[in-house]
Amino acid sequence: MTTGVQPSALSDQDLLRELGHLYDTRMDALRHAADQAFGEHTRRMNQLEAEYLRRNPSREVDPERLREGARAR
Repeated sequence: MTTGVQPSALSDQDLLRELGHLYDTRMDALRHAADQAFGEHTRRMNQLEAEYLRRNPSREVDPERLREGARAR
C-alpha cells in the first residue's frame, strides 16, 4: 500500500516541511508505534530523504560534521 504524495511531486518547501514533521514524530514512532506503523514511518522517511539528496547532490557539508572536523575539536 502506498500512502502520501510521491516525493518527486512535492515542492522544495513541501518536501522540507514533510521531512521536518517526520523528524518531529520519529521518537514517538520509535517508542510507541506498532511495528507496521514504525516500518511505514521509516519507509516514508527514506523516500523523502532520498528525494532531498537527489535534488541537492552538492548540498553544503559542514566541515565540523566530517571526521577531520570532529578530531579538531
